[in-house]
Amino acid sequence: MPSAETTPTSVHEPDMVRPTKEDEVAANGSELIGGPIGRRALLGTSWWTPVRIIALVAIGMFALGLVQKAPCYNGAWFFGASSQYTHACYSDIPHLFQGRGFADGLVPYFDKLPGDMEYLEYPVLTGVFMEVASWLTTGSGTIQHQEQWYWMVNAGMLMACAAAIAVCVTRTHARRPWDGLLVALAPAFALTATINWDLLAVALTAAAMLMWSRGRALAFGILLGLATAAKLYPVFLLGPLLVLCWRAGKWRDFGKALGGTVVAWLVVNLPVMLLAWDGWSQFYRFSQERGVDFGSFWLIMAQNSTDPLSTETVNTLATLLMLLCCVGVAALTLTAPRRPRFAQLAFLIVAAFILTNKVYSPQYVLWLVPLAALARPRWRDFLIWQACEVAYFLGIWLYLAYTTSGNAHKGLPPDGYHWAIAVHLLGTLYLCAVVVRDILMPERDPVRRSGDDDPSGGVLDRAEDVFVLGPAAHPPRHAAHFDGPPVEWGGRGATSDGSL
Repeated sequence: MPSAETTPTSVHEPDMVRPTKEDEVAANGSELIGGPIGRRALLGTSWWTPVRIIALVAIGMFALGLVQKAPCYNGAWFFGASSQYTHACYSDIPHLFQGRGFADGLVPYFDKLPGDMEYLEYPVLTGVFMEVASWLTTGSGTIQHQEQWYWMVNAGMLMACAAAIAVCVTRTHARRPWDGLLVALAPAFALTATINWDLLAVALTAAAMLMWSRGRALAFGILLGLATAAKLYPVFLLGPLLVLCWRAGKWRDFGKALGGTVVAWLVVNLPVMLLAWDGWSQFYRFSQERGVDFGSFWLIMAQNSTDPLSTETVNTLATLLMLLCCVGVAALTLTAPRRPRFAQLAFLIVAAFILTNKVYSPQYVLWLVPLAALARPRWRDFLIWQACEVAYFLGIWLYLAYTTSGNAHKGLPPDGYHWAIAVHLLGTLYLCAVVVRDILMPERDPVRRSGDDDPSGGVLDRAEDVFVLGPAAHPPRHAAHFDGPPVEWGGRGATSDGSL
């Protein structure tokens, strides 16, 4: 069995960063497969490349996530008010097969639905994904049988998305392929992968990040536009990219990315907008009208107040908080001693949206996992954050078990659920704080310590600054003493075997 690291044999390829040499947790974990690699090992001679290994690990973890849903597949989705919560195996997918008209052959966005939700409340590309899965679902048997089939078909399609995400993250940082294991082995990733259809947007976003790292701005924009047509959050990546390109003077590349995003989004959305406006706009109306919901600090405030804020007020305040975070990220970008890496800012802006939003569904952690692996590839910090997310994953289902079990009150009461929300918020804030520290003290950034500048930055990698503000215009000075080797701005070929 190969050890969890490798380097290419060709002298023309960059030396791979060995995680067991720079990460104590990775070194200790490698003992399960034989320990850190020896200096006399023959590398680059096996079919088992990092990409193939990580893709298979991701598929294996995804399969374990399917096994975790087995109690629901075999009955808890269909029998008992709270059993799908006590087993922590809830999924929207089987319930929406009938609830959103797929069982009856209704066309998303065009056909009205019975009940309170008039039309499908998902963006167009996600609706297409759901519809394709319904075409592949058997129309015979009981409705329970059809819903089971629908979930399995979606699980197969989402598994392909999970493998694509792992491969894209593995290939984005050329010298750090083993960082992809952070995604493949993330416990929250496996637990939440089949709750909803978020993996489609996450896969398209990961592919877009890979294209940007290769300097293909137009391809990045097209993929980001498709990702935004599947979920709203990917569009926020354009904000930090704008400020980074401003600092580096890469306006033409940003223009290509923006143009590709807009055109790709319009190609997917415009036909439905023109032919079925009411159905197309349902997602945006629902997002605006939806009240304070699970997982947000707004819910803690609402459930502990005798006069909770109105939905309109929460929408306004959440928007203002998000705008404030955007201003903060922009200021950080323009004043940091070195230009931040694209992945760092992408993580921060999506995390800011999650933290300020009025709802946090447990599968939203999928948005952050690939970005976290690229922004802060350190196992200790990543696992601390993942532990908090797993705690929240259990907390929300136990809370729902409590609210649906009648007088039995099996599960977690509201006060306990508030603590679960706090753990999720604190875990995400912790990882944000570590990433911000790396930006302000770039010699602590594990990616830059190994000699890289911005391997996911594409045209931004090793580019000179043309516009900076405040401290960025002066040599960096840090209060804390650091013994690691410096990496010159814009230097080439720097390497380091240091560790944090």
